[in-house]
Amino acid sequence: MSMLTIGAFARACRLSPKALRLYDELELLRPARVDPDTGYRYYAVEQLERARLVAWLRRLGMPLASIREVCALEPAAAAREIRAFWARVEAETAERRDLAGFLVDHLAATAAVPGKDTTMLELRYSAHSDRGQVRPTNQDTAYAGARLLAVADGFGPAGGPASSAAVEALRFLDTEEVSAGNVLNLLEEAVRGATDAVRDVADPEENGTTLTALLWTGSKLALVHIGDSRAYLLRGGGLFRITHDHSVVQSLIDEGRLTAEEAGSHPQRSLLLKALTTGAPDLKLHDSRRGDRYLLCSDGLTGVVPEHRIRELLATGRDPEETVRSLVDAANAAGGPDNISCVVADVV
Repeated sequence: MSMLTIGAFARACRLSPKALRLYDELELLRPARVDPDTGYRYYAVEQLERARLVAWLRRLGMPLASIREVCALEPAAAAREIRAFWARVEAETAERRDLAGFLVDHLAATAAVPGKDTTMLELRYSAHSDRGQVRPTNQDTAYAGARLLAVADGFGPAGGPASSAAVEALRFLDTEEVSAGNVLNLLEEAVRGATDAVRDVADPEENGTTLTALLWTGSKLALVHIGDSRAYLLRGGGLFRITHDHSVVQSLIDEGRLTAEEAGSHPQRSLLLKALTTGAPDLKLHDSRRGDRYLLCSDGLTGVVPEHRIRELLATGRDPEETVRSLVDAANAAGGPDNISCVVADVV
């Protein structure tokens, strides 16, 4: 067996001697031989491939515990784990990018006119909730007002009261004048009240609700989201989803274990990772432009109507009420297996 000193081995695999000593202590990359008198480490040439893999994975930012697991796998399985790790990194990076964008916009607006919105626009809106073709009752709740837009999708024996309580707890926001600088704090506090309201009307062990809501300040929209109801933005003819599902299938997509097409028929597609009483919601601030169109909807729409068709219906130029009806009709025409709730709002 050809042996290399720790210095020569470090140069060959592009790991420092200090890193090699650490990986030895962690039993991640043990030397082939240690001199019993001097304690000097020697490595076999055959260990270079594993050492280079460790170096590459560290450059990806993979934690050492995960690297140990990957190195123990066969190449095909290791490739799958690396793909899943990188999918998680990209999802987390997207969330940080959104947060950075919010902070830049928020601080820039505050510096320009502290405490005030600079461009006053208004919303034209419509909301409708439908039982669908299969479910015996409607457990969804949809609401649209001058400042507040909301969709909640209840589940469990008391899912209907749960979704209704969540939205009702937010309705006071529709009469509150708020500035963009304070809107996220106000919305976060209101959602805590909505969470308490749901717990008061439904046992959280068996029941719950999603919640996706937008609060309008006159120039910006604050978004709160938890669960698998969704919010979309139609801008310049393009449709953009501005929420991220908190569901089992979405987590599998994020990890690279499932494609979006496969998710549509996955047996666990209705299972949530978070709902209003079981996790922290996402909070974001969005700049709005004249001509923007927003859609909030439950999965009774997105589960059966593909996004390209949703975009077509949103882009018809019809007013919000007609558009909401056309979206609900499309879901029912596709079988209507679930309750369907839609809110459409135009920035004018």
